[in-house]
Amino acid sequence: MTDLSAELLALARAVAAEAADLVRTRRADGVSVAATKSSAVDVVTDVDRAAEELIRDRLLVARPTDAVLGEEGDDVPGTSGVRWIVDPIDGTVNFLYGIPQYAVSIAAEVDGVVVAGVVFDVASRTEYAAARGAGATRDGQPIGVRAPAPLAERLVLTGFSYSAERRAIQAAAVARMLPQVRDLRRMGSCALDLCHLAEGAADAYVEEGTELWDHAAAGLIAEEAGAQVAHAPGAGGRNCVIAAPRHGFEEFLGLVQTCGFLAG
Repeated sequence: MTDLSAELLALARAVAAEAADLVRTRRADGVSVAATKSSAVDVVTDVDRAAEELIRDRLLVARPTDAVLGEEGDDVPGTSGVRWIVDPIDGTVNFLYGIPQYAVSIAAEVDGVVVAGVVFDVASRTEYAAARGAGATRDGQPIGVRAPAPLAERLVLTGFSYSAERRAIQAAAVARMLPQVRDLRRMGSCALDLCHLAEGAADAYVEEGTELWDHAAAGLIAEEAGAQVAHAPGAGGRNCVIAAPRHGFEEFLGLVQTCGFLAG
């Protein structure tokens, strides 16, 4: 871990914790939909916007020449070579309904490579973090992926698109995979799914249609915990994220392909 990576990680941890406090407080006051994005079920709340505004403000006060890419706001150009990738609430539908599976996600890139990332589980107050080359932690303690297991004994996490057409494709692929693994779970947050893989609470993850801010921080955390994270064109025309422990990745990737998650 370089001095810069350590500096960026420390800032991300502090800002993510503050944003999580805001999200938790505002959730207690009640939440309503402020807008929709790609479809009627792809929602944004006022809390998403408030949390991202707080995150952007704190990052740019500390490092005014950095760039920022966020889910809810305009891109901010920078000159330092550092870019922050921000998802103020990953799992907004869960947040809206009060299902305790949503998180603040902040990653830092240096010259296009993610070097630090934090995912803060708001409801459980659990912090997942990593810096490139330094391992991954949960609340400061090292974490790692599960031990090897045959495909039939692997628990797979997944998710679904906001597009009805892509959901139909994904559902068919899931139906083909389900008899071949221990079980599947759909919990509603890409960032937390990858962190659960990192801490050994699942054996694999596959989902088409996530955005960079959904997986930038959590992907690094998973990799630093011993997972391999790959991207490939999905059967529905969007990027598909595939992740599993390195020791079983190729076997899982083969299953993903044969079940129809990927293009071609």
